[in-house]
Amino acid sequence: MPKPWGAGFSQRTRFSGSWGAAVNAVVPIMKRMIPEMPIEVSLPPVPLTVEGASLLHQMMRFRWPAWRALDSAARSGILREAEVVLGAMEKPADGRQTALFSLLGHKGDLMFVHFRKSFEELERAQRELARLRLSDYLEPASSYLSIIELGLYESSSDTYAELARGGIKPYSEEWKNGIEAVLERHRKAMAPRLWPEVPGAKYICFYPMDRRRGESKNWYRESMSDRQRMMKEHGLIGRRYAGEVRQIISGSIGFDDWEWGVDLFAEDPLVFKKLIYEMRFDEVSAVYALFGTFYVGLRLPVAQLGTCLSM
Repeated sequence: MPKPWGAGFSQRTRFSGSWGAAVNAVVPIMKRMIPEMPIEVSLPPVPLTVEGASLLHQMMRFRWPAWRALDSAARSGILREAEVVLGAMEKPADGRQTALFSLLGHKGDLMFVHFRKSFEELERAQRELARLRLSDYLEPASSYLSIIELGLYESSSDTYAELARGGIKPYSEEWKNGIEAVLERHRKAMAPRLWPEVPGAKYICFYPMDRRRGESKNWYRESMSDRQRMMKEHGLIGRRYAGEVRQIISGSIGFDDWEWGVDLFAEDPLVFKKLIYEMRFDEVSAVYALFGTFYVGLRLPVAQLGTCLSM
């Protein structure tokens, strides 16, 4: 089979004669006409993130038959112990707090939401709850483990491009140091969002979610610029509800069965429906989003636990 034209010639090959002179003049022009490879092609596809509080949601069913079988004195003693321990855990303390919610529907009766500084602290909170005599009447229905995460799509593109223009090789020590400097600035600027108290709103809506990875639509195969554009449009919808709902996003890839956890807090539960419904029409949700089980509940101050469990 004949070789294609130009096969075997190096960049230094020169052609002789009048014909060669013409070719030698055209080749440099053609070289200049070839567009440079976009920076994004050779840059990391993973957006930068900054992380904060460790979160654990514990959904419980209450064993009502066993509880009813106790006499009033036994129930009172159990509740007094629980109110002391859970009351202390309920108070915000340097990014550490536990909030209790009464769930609606058959998926559970109570939900404990723990905000802590680390997984070790979450494990201690879990054990504190398990040591209570009240835990004999709590049956785990589900749980969710995650870490508050803020995505930096726009900063990622700018940072990667700037480092590449400086001739810094991706994943080199110099590259890692440059990335860490950017992340540290964002951690300081975003500290209130990374280490929040559990919002004091009356209602909570929690659900896990994924980005689609199917045969025809795969979020992780889209370019950084396309993902950045879609997430910006997605975020604009949420900002319109800023005065009505507080949203906390947590990352759970490698921690639980879904990729993210979403907590919404509001005084009026109708805002959950309106916000989530409107978001279903943007490209990120309509094309790429998959949703897990929704849990909706009312804030239950520990001081009112006895009333909630009264016979």
